[in-house]
Amino acid sequence: MAVPKSKITRSRRGMRRSHDALTSDTYVESKDTGELHRPHHIDLKTGMYKGRQVLKIKSKV
Repeated sequence: MAVPKSKITRSRRGMRRSHDALTSDTYVESKDTGELHRPHHIDLKTGMYKGRQVLKIKSKV
């Protein structure tokens, strides 16, 4: 069975775990509608991406 040769200090253990923290999702405000959407993603409400119409939006009839 594998056994550590020496004790891992709290500092070294913490440095190894420093990248494990979870981050919340990022949202940006749309210039046209003011709604929040993910950066580098299509705004699904308007169908716009980088100032261009990418999707045709169905009307709520």
